[in-house]
Amino acid sequence: MSSYEKEPKVETGATSPDGAGQTRVGTLPKRASGVLGIQSTVAERMARGKAMRLKLPRRSHGDWEPSVHRPDPVDLLEEQARTRVPELVPIRYGRMLGSPLTFYRGAAYLMASDLAHTPRTALHTQLCGDAHLSNFGGFAAPDRKLIFSINDFDETLPGPFEWDLKRLVASFAILGRERGFDEEQRTTIAVELGRAYRENIQRFSLMDNIEIWYSRLEIDEIVASLHAEAIPADAKWEKRLDANIAKGRAKDSMKALSKLTTMVDGEPRITGDPPLIVPIEDVGGGDPELYHTVLRHFLASYQKTLAGDRRKLLERYRYVHAARKVVGVGSVGTRAWICLLLGRDERDPLFLQFKEAQPSVLEGFLGRSEFKNCARRVVEGQRLTQAASDIMLGWIRARGFDGVERDFYVRQLWDSKISAAIEELQFRGTMRYGQICATELARAHARAGDGIAIASYLGTSDTFDLAMVRFGEAYADQNERDYAALKTAVESGRVVAEFGL
Repeated sequence: MSSYEKEPKVETGATSPDGAGQTRVGTLPKRASGVLGIQSTVAERMARGKAMRLKLPRRSHGDWEPSVHRPDPVDLLEEQARTRVPELVPIRYGRMLGSPLTFYRGAAYLMASDLAHTPRTALHTQLCGDAHLSNFGGFAAPDRKLIFSINDFDETLPGPFEWDLKRLVASFAILGRERGFDEEQRTTIAVELGRAYRENIQRFSLMDNIEIWYSRLEIDEIVASLHAEAIPADAKWEKRLDANIAKGRAKDSMKALSKLTTMVDGEPRITGDPPLIVPIEDVGGGDPELYHTVLRHFLASYQKTLAGDRRKLLERYRYVHAARKVVGVGSVGTRAWICLLLGRDERDPLFLQFKEAQPSVLEGFLGRSEFKNCARRVVEGQRLTQAASDIMLGWIRARGFDGVERDFYVRQLWDSKISAAIEELQFRGTMRYGQICATELARAHARAGDGIAIASYLGTSDTFDLAMVRFGEAYADQNERDYAALKTAVESGRVVAEFGL
């Protein structure tokens, strides 16, 4: 998105779900099955889950050995880099080399490639696709209550439920090593995480469909539970937790306005901090006025993907300024823009983020998405699995000066976002956070897939939980080898990394 045509081609996808869900008049299926085929009887769905144990024993999920034909991990990262902004790729590598955990955050493609060579269940749900521990957090629901849920869906795609769970478990094994937890402590965390997922998917399997749909984890309820349990045993912990939540509540468009802008000629403008934030007029090679025109066109096109009431809300704002922004770890190098709009005056800002969506890293292994627009894939997956989604969530497609069409999903930049301060968590706090993440993952999977079949497959024993311990530790070993491979590639000059950005 470094430059654009004067009349960019835009596809909103607002009128048709890319052909999905169309029904021929005059024909009726023998049994309505839904997209995921789960509208069978409870008994049939339970039988399906139990039958899957014979095809793929639960203990086998603990097995991990790299394939004989495993690709070079740096090759896979360089393959991803080909579609990204070249000058930003070294920042991505620098951020990934911060630690084995930050490497893991950027290595979703590597893990998808690995999981593709392992046995898998046929118990599919809508996957997050990158369910590591940092992709969960708090944010404001449309009713403005703070809730906890998955908050990143760049890789979302239907697939086997255990892929999400394995990515989550491995992330905690890696964190445990970085925090200096011993093997017994890491084992306890993994067992508790597996148990929390298993017991909660069973709990959701007993609920009515509407009850599952409206269920959510509210931050106030989580905090009350943690305070009651005194986890971790730290006299300062409660103050840190409360301060972190208060900080998150204030992280909104007004906060972004004060932090990211300065006044120019009586109106706020996004302040440059290159290469992390580059105002639109400083993005090379084009006419700034044309860029502003294109952003206004983007907004008008994106608006068509919103529900009617939200379109009316957006109409109350006017475009003011935009900038390119570097975001995340794994996402660095994909094109991301922040856009400032104002409502009644400068005290009524709305910051939107336009983030490029590329094909999910899972698509090469699980099949292409039903949605031709990659951004729509992200939005539809988020709306399906997240407890409550941003009211400004939408998507567009645009063609640039280079002739390349790109998809962007749109959301509010900050909406009372809260991230867990994982670097401050002790053993018991880490264990409890893992249980909370696993509980929320179970809710998302039950909402989007066949929770009854998954619950029946997992059963009531700890067989699957113990398998997750073995997998998490084995894959943490693999992650350390891949981290070392990237470090060696940088030291040898094979790839370039920029640190401290």
